[in-house]
Amino acid sequence: MSDTAAPTPGSTPTDPGSATAVTSPPGDFTGAPRRWWGMAAIALGTSLVIMDATIANVALPVVIEDLHMTATEAQWVSAVYSLVFASLMLTSGRFGDLFGRRMMFIAGLVVFMGSSLAAGSATGPMMLLIARLVQGIGAAMVLPATTSTINAMFTGKERSIAFAIYGSAIGGMAAVGPLVGGWLATDASWRWAFWLNIPFGIVAVVLASLFLTETRDRTLRRGIDWSGTVLATVGLGGIVFALVESSSYGWLHQSDGSLSPVPFALAAGVALLGLWVWAEHVRHQRGAIVQSHLGLWRIRNFRQGTIASMIIALGEFGMLFTLPLVLQGALGYNALGTGWLMMVLAIGTFLMSGAVPQLTRRLGARRVVQLGVLVEAAAVIGLALALPGNAWTLGICLFVYGLGVGMATAQVTNVSLAEVPVGLSGEASGLLTTVRQIGSALGVAVLGGLLISSLTQGTQTRLDSTQLPETARSKVVTIVHDSIGAAIPGLRADPRTAPVAQLAADALVDAARISTGVAGGILLVGFVATLALTEVSPEETARRRAVTESTVES
Repeated sequence: MSDTAAPTPGSTPTDPGSATAVTSPPGDFTGAPRRWWGMAAIALGTSLVIMDATIANVALPVVIEDLHMTATEAQWVSAVYSLVFASLMLTSGRFGDLFGRRMMFIAGLVVFMGSSLAAGSATGPMMLLIARLVQGIGAAMVLPATTSTINAMFTGKERSIAFAIYGSAIGGMAAVGPLVGGWLATDASWRWAFWLNIPFGIVAVVLASLFLTETRDRTLRRGIDWSGTVLATVGLGGIVFALVESSSYGWLHQSDGSLSPVPFALAAGVALLGLWVWAEHVRHQRGAIVQSHLGLWRIRNFRQGTIASMIIALGEFGMLFTLPLVLQGALGYNALGTGWLMMVLAIGTFLMSGAVPQLTRRLGARRVVQLGVLVEAAAVIGLALALPGNAWTLGICLFVYGLGVGMATAQVTNVSLAEVPVGLSGEASGLLTTVRQIGSALGVAVLGGLLISSLTQGTQTRLDSTQLPETARSKVVTIVHDSIGAAIPGLRADPRTAPVAQLAADALVDAARISTGVAGGILLVGFVATLALTEVSPEETARRRAVTESTVES
């Protein structure tokens, strides 16, 4: 059997020496029906990875009680997943180009399922934290392989449909996670929040084994740039650590007055990434193997799309971090009620995913991205104005926001990767996803920090107008600050502290208005960034890919 797969419609034939050469599993798996079964595997695997980033947050209070976790240990349940996830995606995308993206996808799912079994079986905090760390490794192997495989498998009209499905998986599952987590924590066991990954992961592995075509870059020299890999991984780890932990340690000083590790981690991360860029340039000039092709940044739509993706993720995830806190802390929703309200967002995303291919044919992918980001921004600004609002008002804003996510999230990836040589899809996908994760962490750090500071100041101001002793006021402010408002329902349940709790709840609503409004403004900046994207026809895309394939390494 030939070592290369038959070209898909609209693509140019490949040969074993080209960067687009692919290998197939036994049989012809390049036909349209089989490609869509492969797409089902990608969507399912992506859903598990994305959902697991949010599902644990809602179940966390029950986990804390069951495993007797400290506050620091509880914070690291989510932080360690995000930290490892973001740090390794660039490297895993590169490994996918070298050794095969289908192989990385399947191996990542196996690692993810094994660690999910361990997380659900955890008997103590340390076992859970180690399992979450390994889950992050598996997730980092899965996600770059998905977008790079789509980039290699689909062209023309099918490409827009595939990325629409991918976008609904990302946007929808980010919203479904809280619902599933709330339901499991309320009616079953928090352990099923992790064990649920196993049966669905097995289905994804079987589908991928049968229907995904293996793709890799056959022009890449065998070998690994270990120095570049270490510099990029540790540098990204330092930056993400600083962003994720800034709310816990403080940007300069901790609560006890000691120096915070955050600025040192951030400075070290930036310095290491700067050293990585310099080292990669020097290695490339010498003709040595490199960990990342810096020439990718010369591709206009990839460069502008990556910048836009980071800004959009900053606004999106900052808002998604803020909203559950105000719903449960100030507006009286429980975990399950919050999950149901967030489910409305997922419904909007899923519904829009069906219309995106037709919209893309009529308007072009670039216009769909721009329209989607504008709809997102309008919905988030509307949400800021509507707070505290009722369930219907908030639900309408979230539904419209979901429509925008359905248009923007995947199509910005589609546009960004369209001109990237297929052989470098894994590397480009890993880089794009890494930058998006940094944007997400930055959104939580900046908008979460804004929420906390506004909440603390607002609570202090309101309590200063009461007759409470200063020590009591200080204690309440500390409790509200440290819990980011999560302690307000407990204060409200006690008749002695109910009036104080209401003042804190009002401060949380005001703080959420500010941070959500800023998130809407950031999304408007993201819209401006998308104006630099260019619309390219499928024929022109193929021509540009051929040009960039020959120049990206120069």
